[in-house]
Amino acid sequence: MDARIAPIWLEWIREHIAQVLGTGLFMDARLTEVLVAEQDGSKTYSIQYKAKSREALTTYYDTHAAGLRKEAQLKFGESVLSFRTELDLIDEYVVHGDLN
Repeated sequence: MDARIAPIWLEWIREHIAQVLGTGLFMDARLTEVLVAEQDGSKTYSIQYKAKSREALTTYYDTHAAGLRKEAQLKFGESVLSFRTELDLIDEYVVHGDLN
């Protein structure tokens, strides 16, 4: 997205993430900036949600997704590109405590 829109979008997406988590169908979410130097100075972000189950994700799609996506389309139109990718977690690794 155009870097000039980024602050407005970031404020909006934080509220959007809270709405998605408020459905009770997800365990957590991560908002990250993709660290790539675009020639035009644009910004790229990623939001990753962790659904409680496959069934929870299906419920989200069936009952919540269309309305929330429409809000984004009405607010930002063509100025923000978005796409969805589903991932299946194979393994997860976490460091507990200080390893030094």
